[in-house]
Amino acid sequence: MLICDTHCDTLYMRALEPDKTPCVTMENLRRGGVSLQTCTLYAGPNGVSGHPYENAMAEYAAFCRLRDEEGWTLARSPLEAKDGETRVLLSIEGGEIFEGSAERVREFAALGVRMAALTWNNENELAYPAKGGSTERIKPAGWELLREMARLRIAADTSHLNEAGFWDLVDRHTQPPMASHSCCRALCDHFRNLTDAQIKAMAQRGGWIGVNFYPQFLTGSAHASVADIADHIDHICQLGAAKNVGFGSDFDGIECTPSDCQSPAQVPNILSELRRRGYGEEALADIAGGNFLRYYQRLGDEAQG
Repeated sequence: MLICDTHCDTLYMRALEPDKTPCVTMENLRRGGVSLQTCTLYAGPNGVSGHPYENAMAEYAAFCRLRDEEGWTLARSPLEAKDGETRVLLSIEGGEIFEGSAERVREFAALGVRMAALTWNNENELAYPAKGGSTERIKPAGWELLREMARLRIAADTSHLNEAGFWDLVDRHTQPPMASHSCCRALCDHFRNLTDAQIKAMAQRGGWIGVNFYPQFLTGSAHASVADIADHIDHICQLGAAKNVGFGSDFDGIECTPSDCQSPAQVPNILSELRRRGYGEEALADIAGGNFLRYYQRLGDEAQG
């Protein structure tokens, strides 16, 4: 069974927080049977004033060291994922990394980036974040870069984007958007979580949602378990998005983790909980990774797995 995770902040930790110990290691990925781990190139917490491009390049250099010293393998498409192997996909978190330039989009596409979130928690030249509650839509410069992203088959990631920007993408973007690490607002009323209307729209557009493992997004507290992750997955499925949901852990970017899912090694615990609730093996294979791969097929990805 292919297991895919669409968000972790391990490269930022490796490059810019070297005093911290990451939970996403090749050993833990293999123990958990994770076939594809998406590692983001994160702009950093300070927005456009915080050297986002330089941060991203430092994180990419960290990946290159892991590739050369520990055998990490880059996937240039999710469709390269294979059962029994572990590969890494690259993403962008914080569109300020692109510095408002289509040339930067092409540069990161050449490095293997396959999805990009227009914002983190800061406004930039492209769009507005969910944090702050702006009702403004995506900026003209954002649409310019989104057109280039679509041409290069880079998915538009709505995690961290404000709700007006989300609807702008759903209504106007040429390709279905995704949310790499978001939960359900009906179960936990946090501004980072998706409303039922947003989840239904993702399903109707052929998008994709990776459920975040952060307890604050799952339960609104510092405590959660795989049962809470399963609750959010099940809620998305009940809204008609059973073919549009999977995992977006946010490992190494969150201060606390579910008690029984503290690293990629324990991701199979989520599948065991869903199995206990009556999910069959075909549905589990979809949630574990199949849905994510089919999402990229809908984007027109021509890479062969």
